[in-house]
Amino acid sequence: MSAAHSLPGADDISRSIVPNGITILVRSNFNSPSVAFSGYIATGSLFDPDEKLGLADFATSSLLRGTQTRTFEQIYDSLESVGATLGFGAGTHSTGFSGRALVEDMPLLFELLADGLRNPIYPADEIERLRAQLLTGLALRSQDTGDMASMTFDKLIFGEHPYARPDDGYPETIRNISRDDLAAYHARCFGPRGLTIAVVGAVEAQEVCDQLSRVLGDWQNPEQPAQPALPAIFALTESVRQHVPLQGKSQTDLIVGVLGPLRRDPEYLAASLGNSILGQFGMMGRIGTVVREQSGLAYYASSSLSAGVGPGAWEVSAGVNPFNLEKALALIFEEIRVFTAQGVTPEELQDSQDNFVGRLPLTLESNGGVTHALINIERHNLGLDYYRNYEDQVRAVTPERVLEAARKYLNPAALAIATSGP
Repeated sequence: MSAAHSLPGADDISRSIVPNGITILVRSNFNSPSVAFSGYIATGSLFDPDEKLGLADFATSSLLRGTQTRTFEQIYDSLESVGATLGFGAGTHSTGFSGRALVEDMPLLFELLADGLRNPIYPADEIERLRAQLLTGLALRSQDTGDMASMTFDKLIFGEHPYARPDDGYPETIRNISRDDLAAYHARCFGPRGLTIAVVGAVEAQEVCDQLSRVLGDWQNPEQPAQPALPAIFALTESVRQHVPLQGKSQTDLIVGVLGPLRRDPEYLAASLGNSILGQFGMMGRIGTVVREQSGLAYYASSSLSAGVGPGAWEVSAGVNPFNLEKALALIFEEIRVFTAQGVTPEELQDSQDNFVGRLPLTLESNGGVTHALINIERHNLGLDYYRNYEDQVRAVTPERVLEAARKYLNPAALAIATSGP
């Protein structure tokens, strides 16, 4: 079998839609005795009111703390007794879930998934334990220079948009959330419409569909809301800078960046390859070479490109000695200026293309890796043959396309600069 044909494609991915709106993707892999799944439902922190920010995260973290049929202890005893895993996590647009078990334990895993999605009861004692844990996490966040720089950066580039809000809320908003709030959020926002699940392992597609239909096929929620309409986000027109002072720290964390593309934008792949050259490939790309290796000004320095349903950020981040902050920023500004003025060399681009193509099979080695890949193509409507065509798409990117993407998004005169430290 050719390397390309071993990748998931339209001929070995089964896609079906249950009458109540659930989308099921299945790829059989009988070389493994296990089964893994990943998925999401169409609700997240976009539904949180400002005064109770963190509601979706709190409610999702509570799904397995007790249901109508099982206690917290019974749920985890059931998972541990067969060596299975199951977890949930809330994001901005959606709430994700994933699990893994031996194939003979798949019915149990699907039952626990459905129980968590459909029947949480939010026991008061468990809710208060979880609230204490969440508040502890937020207290630690408030003293972390990296977290504070990241939150400040989001506010600078997203302004009043909901994307500027932290999904896990603030201490005061977590304290505002009652058990009734959690139950009401679940009753309103959890439902089958928009629910997507990808399953990979030693199973036939029909068996998966039959088992999921048995536990989720009769689920209905006529009140389930559609995703809220979001305001437009506009790129900055001039650079802005903000510092969050945290006394007693020995490091300053910095983030410099701009609004990036959406995942489905035509410039995404060129921007992603360009980002690899700017601050990822090898010793963290040009940024890592200049700021960390050559100048010795940073403990770490790299760039990243996040993109999803909505625009993410194209950003450079570094951790520096506070006395070296301005020097490090000056080098980063210059690298961004050169990157947008001159672009990348053919040799740099080929190295990054080879890396992108070469690492793809590694991300798909496990059943779990393939489930995430299937969710990616479904969420962003990339097509079932996306990974079969991936190498051709990567190789088709030229230095000119990378430069165009860089100039479209990375404006050296309109950067958000967030720092946190002493």
